[in-house]
Amino acid sequence: MVWEHITISLNSVAIAIIIAVPLGILSTRSKTLYRVAKGLFGTLRIVPSLAILVLFIPIMGTGWKPAVVALSILAIPPILMNTALAFHTLPEAVLETALGMGMGKYRTFFTVKLPLAFPLIFTGIRTAVVEVIASATLAAYIGAGGLGSLIFTGLGLMRTDLLIIGGFSVGALSLLSGYLLTLLDRRLTLYKV
Repeated sequence: MVWEHITISLNSVAIAIIIAVPLGILSTRSKTLYRVAKGLFGTLRIVPSLAILVLFIPIMGTGWKPAVVALSILAIPPILMNTALAFHTLPEAVLETALGMGMGKYRTFFTVKLPLAFPLIFTGIRTAVVEVIASATLAAYIGAGGLGSLIFTGLGLMRTDLLIIGGFSVGALSLLSGYLLTLLDRRLTLYKV
């Protein structure tokens, strides 16, 4: 069950990263696109996780696939918003210096913009991971398995021990993933003061 929970969460976050990071970068090129992306995905943040999971039942049925799609949608907003914010708040003086040094568009992007934006993008990914691990508990409701199965079984059988084990496991998994990603962030951004 733990491995199922981790697999669902990792797949969801991976899909969200593939969609949200390029979309976040793209949205910085047009104010209209930025406003649309911010409005649309900002709205998604206030929709309850269970509502998004249940919405996919008529379209995709039940099981692992709709759970991953729904959780990916839940993971997109924090990654997209942080990516867009990171690229919007890049210091102009640094970008002008890079251009003044003769750096081309692509070299400026990969050697200046992306490294400067990375810490904020990673913060969005860390937030998404913790949110998805917590929300993946509800995925058991649509037959996707994971630690939520333990909790729903405990609810059905009125067994407190199963509820405590399931709840504690999800909480511990969320805290552990947050801690490990914080360590990774510190390792990757050693240059940060």
